[in-house]
Amino acid sequence: QVQLVESGGGLVQAGGSLRLSCAASGRTFSNYAMGWFRQAPGKEREFVAAISRNGGITYYEDSLTGRFTISRDNAKNTVYLQMNSLKPEDTAVYYCAADSTYIQRGGRGIEYWGKGTLVTVSS
Repeated sequence: QVQLVESGGGLVQAGGSLRLSCAASGRTFSNYAMGWFRQAPGKEREFVAAISRNGGITYYEDSLTGRFTISRDNAKNTVYLQMNSLKPEDTAVYYCAADSTYIQRGGRGIEYWGKGTLVTVSS
């Protein structure tokens, strides 16, 4: 089992920045691809970003490229999501995900999920 705990969410004004963290425990962190998803009120969950096991490959939801950056520190068993130039439409619960193979953009078959951290962007 892998346990994922997100942190770093909160209230921020439009144009501001936040960095989310996801701390993993239970298994060898570097064996897992990691990702971030989000779910806004009344909407379906959507893919945000993902990173390969060694951090060499990253990919993003197209509309977020340039504002969001995913990274990981395998020594700290942590994956990060740096969010800049935040907009009210970025308001959502952000979830961390881990999979021993690949983070599918649709979120199907992902092995482990965190419980989420709420990000609220005020206008």
